[in-house]
Amino acid sequence: MKNSMVLGALVLMLFSCSLSKEVRQQRKSINGTWILDDVSYAGSEGVFKSILFNDAQAFCFEGSTWYFLENNSTGSYTINSTTGACPAGTRNIRWSVAEDPSGNDRLQFKYIDEKKKDIYGATGYGMEIMSLSDSRMTLQSRVNVDGEAVSVVYNFIKQ
Repeated sequence: MKNSMVLGALVLMLFSCSLSKEVRQQRKSINGTWILDDVSYAGSEGVFKSILFNDAQAFCFEGSTWYFLENNSTGSYTINSTTGACPAGTRNIRWSVAEDPSGNDRLQFKYIDEKKKDIYGATGYGMEIMSLSDSRMTLQSRVNVDGEAVSVVYNFIKQ
């Protein structure tokens, strides 16, 4: 009887920690190589100069290659620069999809080193999944500029 209760509690705990069917499907769709085709702004008028993910200016990310490996939640993105205006190179990441009660789930990531250890501790970045198919993905992050909400929109194309 006691063993049955322990086994039941273990099974309950296992299922409560598992991913929903929707999140599993999103992870499978995200798995692979993507090109960040366009970075744009919505919600406000004007020209913006922004540093994304505490890394580089927004225009540096256009044409960057993002790689997501579903089975161990790691990946990378690579910024290519021929002008020297952008910090070229590959950044390693650990990523996940988090369920959001508001309806749009979030793709989130943290920087990791080559040994897959977090570089900045609790610091990470999240973007709402606005649309996702096997060939296209649109993500969005919201920021405040002079007290006004502005959305950064990231459009990806799968390779």
